[in-house]
Amino acid sequence: MARDVIMPALGMAQETGVLLQWLKAEGEQVSQGEPLMEIETDKATIEVEAPASGILADVSARPGDEIPVGQTIALILAPDETAPDPISQTSAASSAATIAIQTATSPSTLRQEGDEVLASPLAARIAAEHNLDLKLVKPGGGRIQKRDVLAYLARQQGDSVPPANGRVRASPKARRLAGERNLDLAAIQGSGPAGAILAADVIAAAEVLAAAPTGQTVVPRPASVSQAQTVPTSRMWQIMARRLTESWNTVPHFYLERDVNASQLLAWWERAKLRVSEKVTLTDLLVKLVATALRKHLRLNAAWQNENIVLNHEVNVGLAVAVEEGLLVPVIRQADRLGLSALADSRRDIVGRARSGQASLDDLQGGTFTISNLGMFGIDAFSAIVNPPQAAILAVGRIADRVVPVEGQPSVQPMMTLTLSCDHRVVDGARGAQFLQTLVSFIEDPLAVLD
Repeated sequence: MARDVIMPALGMAQETGVLLQWLKAEGEQVSQGEPLMEIETDKATIEVEAPASGILADVSARPGDEIPVGQTIALILAPDETAPDPISQTSAASSAATIAIQTATSPSTLRQEGDEVLASPLAARIAAEHNLDLKLVKPGGGRIQKRDVLAYLARQQGDSVPPANGRVRASPKARRLAGERNLDLAAIQGSGPAGAILAADVIAAAEVLAAAPTGQTVVPRPASVSQAQTVPTSRMWQIMARRLTESWNTVPHFYLERDVNASQLLAWWERAKLRVSEKVTLTDLLVKLVATALRKHLRLNAAWQNENIVLNHEVNVGLAVAVEEGLLVPVIRQADRLGLSALADSRRDIVGRARSGQASLDDLQGGTFTISNLGMFGIDAFSAIVNPPQAAILAVGRIADRVVPVEGQPSVQPMMTLTLSCDHRVVDGARGAQFLQTLVSFIEDPLAVLD
């Protein structure tokens, strides 16, 4: 029986997805669980696995198409099967969509010597191709993904990540740009993680080729001052702009600001760097303190949904991360329960994946509170926009020496400004102030988190 290939729903709020490329050609044999296509949602770019084995047929979507969730875009047929007529195909779309979504997102359970290892079908197949025992691979989330296997192989070999299925490792945007410019990815040297080809590498290669035909160097003529340039925006940027506009227009914001003495925080950081094996950052310490404060003030860890306040019992702290295409908020789950070493490890992994374009939907979903830190750019203070449906976001400025009174005398102290943006439908001024007061007390006396 023919199986529908649909645009899967990979997030609660997802309405459409963009098809980046087919990884199999129409008429080609496919196997269940192997990569079939790459799609881009508002949160991430992922590979979708084939829901069944057979022949790919009746392909109706092209790369670049924006497709509603649940729409059938191809069929997988048995070797001697023909495509059904459009009427019967349409009538089965709803049930097939549910099956395909479950197939594309459900893990495989592998049994090895009595132990269970959760891994995606693609991760399991790549591991088998390299004779790799999956028990040696540390998953970045609840199950082992393709990226976990590739990262392990790269560490073992000490060089670039082996390409999956013989394909050159490149970001989806780099593949799209290379296709538009008729460039061979194999001839381009990548500058990304583990030698992956990034969009900037493709653009640079195209510029070199454009200058090559006459053997002369081509110097672009700068636009005059009077000329205007239209910069095309990515889907991620467009969705970010739409959601922040919606937040700004619909969420009743108010702001609370506190200056805090960071001398004890810096002292804790120096001690932590000596004791903890992982590379601990100030952000890690702030996440730990914020998560502990949220546990004491659950109203700040809440959400506004369907005219109701929903209290979240897990403290999942998101970190605003600027990337080439816009803004991502990878999430450190149960941050209040993690030790510093585990927290630093989690932060490094999820932020690294976000910046390299390899973030999964698991990395980007489930946040209950967000931290936005611009201190590394020399910003003293700023107000952030609430990330719906979350109730609040904390904006962190830089640590800078200021003259402040200490026991009635002027003293130079490392000071930091925190600005809490709140959704007044969930949090009132008193609750916001109490949370900020608790957080400031933790920063000025980090040992208080042990109480």
